[in-house]
Amino acid sequence: MPAIERMRIGQLSERTGKTARALRLYEQLGLLVPAERTASGYRLYDESAVLRIEWIDRLGECGFSLNETQQFLKDLNAHEHGPAQMMHLRRFYEIRHRETKAQIERLQRLSHELEASLEYLSTCQTCAPSTHKSQCSGCSQHEDNHAPKLVAAIHAGQH
Repeated sequence: MPAIERMRIGQLSERTGKTARALRLYEQLGLLVPAERTASGYRLYDESAVLRIEWIDRLGECGFSLNETQQFLKDLNAHEHGPAQMMHLRRFYEIRHRETKAQIERLQRLSHELEASLEYLSTCQTCAPSTHKSQCSGCSQHEDNHAPKLVAAIHAGQH
């Protein structure tokens, strides 16, 4: 049976893009546990540490702080039985999935608004450079083309 490859904290840092300081913080918070320590106290990690760090990153992408991740892991580990633990994880992922889909929809709407604003603003090159900003909302270039909300809001605040 081949020996399991162990990494010191510097190697793990290189593999994951995390600083050694961040990895020590993860350990302090109980989010990351070295596979073993050498007699001289060096932390040694295996491949499961890389997977755990990727998981921590994903929870961060879901909006979790490290303290929230720590509490979530405590709650998850409080289950003595695997099926209950997996059900807890499933419910959590279902909620995060719904929230992520809603966020994607919001971002898609924002993207469309930004595209419309950019398209509208791309035609704002016909006025003389000395045209006062108060004239923009009545510009002949845009008479029949209503300004998108992201542009109209600027015009509405100018007097």
